[in-house]
Amino acid sequence: MKIVHFSDPHAGSGAEDWMAYFDKRWVGVFNYHFRRRFKHDLSKLELAVNYILDTKPDAAVCTGDLTSAGQPGEFAKVLEVLAPLRDSDIPLIYMPGNHDCYVKRPKCVKAVHDAVRYLSKGQFEFSNYPQKLDIGEARFLMVNTSAPSNLLCSWGFMTKENVKWIKEECDSNADGKTRILLSHYPMYEDHPILRVRHRLFGQQEVVKLIEDGAVSLSLCGHVHKPYLRKSDSGRPLEECAGSVTRNGSMVEITLDNGNFSFNTVTL
Repeated sequence: MKIVHFSDPHAGSGAEDWMAYFDKRWVGVFNYHFRRRFKHDLSKLELAVNYILDTKPDAAVCTGDLTSAGQPGEFAKVLEVLAPLRDSDIPLIYMPGNHDCYVKRPKCVKAVHDAVRYLSKGQFEFSNYPQKLDIGEARFLMVNTSAPSNLLCSWGFMTKENVKWIKEECDSNADGKTRILLSHYPMYEDHPILRVRHRLFGQQEVVKLIEDGAVSLSLCGHVHKPYLRKSDSGRPLEECAGSVTRNGSMVEITLDNGNFSFNTVTL
């Protein structure tokens, strides 16, 4: 089977209401206005959608950060681009990112909940994560690690409940499915001190499951440069798609009888 993985479009806009200047959204708006809009090209997401429609993989996975500040107008902008993929016969799996869950403002919370529902054609609800989905020989374990954090940080959290659920899924996999973990945040962090403002917490037991092979592969975004982490023996552990709108990149993953191969696509 073939999976296409893309991430971090970061559609942005100005402040959509005056309250944005009194919560964390002003950070995202400022960042977009002075930095992201010069580095992220949303037309590359259109190219990605066209490529996926043309190649017809068995599944398309987006690991989050559709937006820059989680505002409804930003979601509307990027969902319009994704609509042809959503309306196709190709399953589209979307895991929210920290920028999609930026603040607790009701209309912003509603926007990310609506995005999950819309992109899954009503199959999934934000409030029901973690969830699993079987496609072909793969079992996707969908775990939300994103939630609003403080003004200066982009923290993610692997909750004890999520860890317990992943363990139970690993213990109960009697049908031989290849388990692929989906989350916005990387499970591995090479620089936990330097990146303390941007890191995930609570994932140590999940990392052990990946290294033991109980979870076959982790797919993530958050880091805008794509990479593939392997074990010392060469077994793939975690693949990051990078930012589709910044690098014009996404990753084609082929899964054949439990074996993975990877091809980075440059748009």
